[in-house]
Amino acid sequence: SSSNSDTKMFDDDDEDDDDCDPLESQSLIGGGQNKIDHGGNTDRRVLVHQQPRPPGNAVHGQLSFCKSVADRAGWLVGLLVFQSLSSFILARNESLLRHHAVIVQFLTMLVGAGGNAGNQASVGVVRGLAVGTIDRSNARAFLKRELAMGLALSIILGLAGFIRAAVFSVPFLEIVAITSSLFMIVVISVVTGALLPLGMQYVGIDPAHSSTTIQVIMDITGVVITVQVSSLVLDSDFRHWLQHMTSMDGET
Repeated sequence: SSSNSDTKMFDDDDEDDDDCDPLESQSLIGGGQNKIDHGGNTDRRVLVHQQPRPPGNAVHGQLSFCKSVADRAGWLVGLLVFQSLSSFILARNESLLRHHAVIVQFLTMLVGAGGNAGNQASVGVVRGLAVGTIDRSNARAFLKRELAMGLALSIILGLAGFIRAAVFSVPFLEIVAITSSLFMIVVISVVTGALLPLGMQYVGIDPAHSSTTIQVIMDITGVVITVQVSSLVLDSDFRHWLQHMTSMDGET
């Protein structure tokens, strides 16, 4: 009986080997799914996608060390010079910031939030371009989604910024200026962060540079938005109108 059992075991192994399909061991390129029938049962095999190679020198691994250093250093030096514009903007609004020093205390939070939100959007787009989930066919729909995402995130972060300022007993008008600036900065940063890699790819620049570029762009843009909004809310006729409206609400 042991001989019959051994024979049956080997017969089962042979049947399993017969069921093996040569297609199962192949790595198929081109995308989609492969259907393989086994006795009426359909197995769905997810095929291996070959990712498109970036054009030209976009792949840093193809560059020599010296060329990689020159490429990255040149980009960073350019951004360093560009970022110095924020110091000129602050110098031109020194009087405003001196009279409302609390704005300076929140300036790092404001520009940091813009850089973080923009970098988050930028990294998502770069990854989508790399894996092929974002292309010209769906770019418009993706940008609409990012616009909605920017509005949602700006509301959430604006509320968080409002609570943070209120907890530290910041005057009401300064809270209005901080919250309004934060709202605008986050919306602009998310939209810009989504557009920048697509624009870079369109003109032949490595989209990977967008993550550093968006930080510098939002540093400058954040400073501009903050000083302009603060000037409108704190040093203009709008301030007197807003104070009048709040005093009327208090009397009622």
